[in-house]
Amino acid sequence: VQLVESGGGLVQPGGSLRLSCAASGFTLDDHAIGWFRQAPGKGREGVICLTRGDGRTYYADSVKGRFTISRDNTKNTVYLQMDSLKSEDTAVYYCAAAPNRISIWYSEYEYDYWGQGTQVTVSS
Repeated sequence: VQLVESGGGLVQPGGSLRLSCAASGFTLDDHAIGWFRQAPGKGREGVICLTRGDGRTYYADSVKGRFTISRDNTKNTVYLQMDSLKSEDTAVYYCAAAPNRISIWYSEYEYDYWGQGTQVTVSS
């Protein structure tokens, strides 16, 4: 069972990035998928979640209207599209998967599988 993130990098404020989260060893469509981030000196923060089944999306207020999540079942991959990036979006971004129904989408304890993280730096 493995999750591998990619797509991080350096981008200017106002720019965009798309992160990918590829799964192996299990089917992403059977899981709720969350993206979290951790900035230096801060705790891990839930950014966005796509539930299994009904496919609802939950957002942190800080990214609402700027970030979207999508799933490509043929590639067993989830994407995080980040637009209008701000310096405060700088962090290591992690994807996570939860096989069971989750009740608190932004709690890292709800998720069983984690990727290794990818760095996103927003700076001019």
